Amino acid sequence: MIKNILHTLEPMLVGYLRKNRYTKKEFFQDSLSGLSVAIVALPLAMAIAIASNLPPERGLFTAIVAGFLISALGGSRFQIGGPTAAFIVTVALVAMKHGYEGLVIATMMAGVILVVMSLLRAGELIKFIPYPVIIGFTSGIALLIVFSQLKDFFGLTIENMPPDFIDKLILYVTHIGETNFFALSIALLSIYVTFYVRKNYPAIPAPIVVVTFSALLVWIFGLPVDTIESRFGEIPSMLPSPSFPELTFEKMRLLFPDAMTIALLAAIESLLSAVVADGMSGTKHKSNTELFGQGIANIASSIFGGLPATGAIARTATNVKAGAISPISGIMHALWLLVFMMLLAPLIVKIPLAALSAILIVVAWNMAEIKHLKSIVKAPAADIGVLFVTFALTVLVDLNIAIQAGISLASILFINSMMKSTKIRAYSEDEETDDPDSIVKKVIPKGVEVYELDGPLFFGISEKLVDTLISFETMPDVFILRLRHVPMIDAAGLHSLEVLNERLRQNNATLILSGVHKNVHIYLQKTKLDKKIGEENILNHIDKALKRSEVILKQKLSS
Repeated sequence: MIKNILHTLEPMLVGYLRKNRYTKKEFFQDSLSGLSVAIVALPLAMAIAIASNLPPERGLFTAIVAGFLISALGGSRFQIGGPTAAFIVTVALVAMKHGYEGLVIATMMAGVILVVMSLLRAGELIKFIPYPVIIGFTSGIALLIVFSQLKDFFGLTIENMPPDFIDKLILYVTHIGETNFFALSIALLSIYVTFYVRKNYPAIPAPIVVVTFSALLVWIFGLPVDTIESRFGEIPSMLPSPSFPELTFEKMRLLFPDAMTIALLAAIESLLSAVVADGMSGTKHKSNTELFGQGIANIASSIFGGLPATGAIARTATNVKAGAISPISGIMHALWLLVFMMLLAPLIVKIPLAALSAILIVVAWNMAEIKHLKSIVKAPAADIGVLFVTFALTVLVDLNIAIQAGISLASILFINSMMKSTKIRAYSEDEETDDPDSIVKKVIPKGVEVYELDGPLFFGISEKLVDTLISFETMPDVFILRLRHVPMIDAAGLHSLEVLNERLRQNNATLILSGVHKNVHIYLQKTKLDKKIGEENILNHIDKALKRSEVILKQKLSS
């Protein structure tokens, strides 16, 4: 068993190097790809940390430490890890309520949860989170990111920003007259440059052009706008020493919901990013290995003064486009960032915050996935409802509640649709005239009622099954229930069959089950229900069930 687990969690890097001869030429190509990604990641990592109301270096620590480990231990060949915009809202709220130490504990707990998920092989289960829920909360996060950036975008001098969306909106409206038009001009110009470079020079990383150009403008003309240096001072040129927070049961209990949110976001975004990389490169990722790598990376990031980390879709796509060959490109991206921090720290602090806010607003626009929103509004009303409930709760209430409510609502609506698709019908309603086993082609003895169940027999339909007896004007002597189209049964379904059997026996009637699938029969045996119904009354074909009903009727007549 341990051998199987170790094989399942074998990093993609180890598997790739074991199966392929890695050359100097390939290392050079991976180093160039890593450099391209590092140039994109440098301003993004700092912008995400600042948007989370934390010093910019924490974003760099995350990109270096977590980025290295996600590539070294993960299950995707091209995954690039680091801080992402999806975490901004959660990180800011946790840090505001519990301080940075609370965020460290929550991130560490999230890492442990991700490792446990990988050991339980839960990587494949993430895909069952409903698509409208994912779109709803990512779009909601995108809107919250935009609102978190408006302060620097307009150059407002608001000292304490409230966490709630409505409070932020009111504060922005009341302070809009204090707009710093130099900052606003830098921000608008940054957005223009971003889209211009992407359209006309796609090979050049737009964020690095934006921060370089904006920093030069501010320095040359001495523009009165906030920079990293004016607000945060210098940034360190080395990684900090590892430190561990003081853990208590009370702190962990209090932070557990936030840790679950961080773990869920990390799992979803990293696996989505891995899927994107697979689609671009024709590779196949290992989902459980990816979760394991994400877990270790988040634990290490928290120890080295970083933030929660996950796979970054845009940076991963950049890695693939830059010609990466192996996970070493992701490792090199982290090492290049370390070199940048060591050598360029005095220049990095000159970047204006308005430019970083513009970069994040563009990221938020991409996160919102407007084209997907347009397509989903044409989907069934239930999906639209789930999307907008999740979106509204994300924006107006809390991300934890939004995810829980979205998944719960989607599950309830799914159960309702399954209930509607599962039908219980009498033989007189059977319209399968071309079916050789159609009940309309059989001779039904007097005193026998035949019903057919079409669909899974689960808790959503169990009460409806028992209520079929109420529809009888006179109780039949034999009740045949056809289960040939019942692929599965749960505990509630088994209980409903037991109740049905008991009520029939109370009325001196017999239950016969016909066409029972093998997997359904197994659970009848496990729960001893086959003994209560009678093994002779559980048959694999309707003809046998009808013959059995004739025997029961003769026995009743003779008695």
